[in-house]
Amino acid sequence: MTPPFFTRKQDEFVPAPHAHSPWSADMLHGRLLGGLAAQVLEERHGRPGLRFARLTVDLFRNSPLLPVTVGTAVVRDGRRIRVADATISTEQGVIGRASAVLLRTGDQPSGEHAHTSAWDELPPAGPPDRGEWQPPFDLWRLTEWGAPAGHRAWTREAYPLVEDAPLTPFVRVALAGDFASPLSNMGSGGVAFINADYTLTLARLPEGELIGVEATGHVSADGVAAGQCTLHDTAGPLGFCVVTAVANPVALTGR
Repeated sequence: MTPPFFTRKQDEFVPAPHAHSPWSADMLHGRLLGGLAAQVLEERHGRPGLRFARLTVDLFRNSPLLPVTVGTAVVRDGRRIRVADATISTEQGVIGRASAVLLRTGDQPSGEHAHTSAWDELPPAGPPDRGEWQPPFDLWRLTEWGAPAGHRAWTREAYPLVEDAPLTPFVRVALAGDFASPLSNMGSGGVAFINADYTLTLARLPEGELIGVEATGHVSADGVAAGQCTLHDTAGPLGFCVVTAVANPVALTGR
């Protein structure tokens, strides 16, 4: 049985040893905090007819592998919009936060609209990549790492996030969103930036387990970077992810 990243004990999420970050073996992986926030926000504040259209995750403090709590609050609850916040903490204090916007679904307006084209990548036919750097999820590289721009990859979750809890489409895309940072900030010297946040904007939730991430922009100056990616599934584009990142003195190579 594939081990989960967390077990739930009352109001705490206790991390497993493999929940560590690629930056350090004793640091929680930031992508998992975004996934936890998404799961708790969906459990407590998701409603039929309301779609999670935005999720912003702020990752402003590293944490060792300590039990995590997620507190939430509704900021606005209207007929067509609901806004909820999450605070992510350990015994050392607040380590991150998230904000979600849920919008009511309805009839699609008529007429033509500007749109993002589906990419031309087919679903992977072989096993995931196995390289020097092994991510905590399945990864298929579609472009050579180290090129100045245009990186593409298929991703798929390989582990449950929380014991005895399903990986919903919203949680899957929240976990995948963190990969927009290394993909958009990849350079010829590896990944020299570590992200401080990421924001998902979603027109729909992903279908199936595969999520494609396509780097479509990067700007940086004085050690500060901004990146953007388009997110896809096998049915087409579903939304975007933007990140901000700061230069990291220990660059990861081989990603």
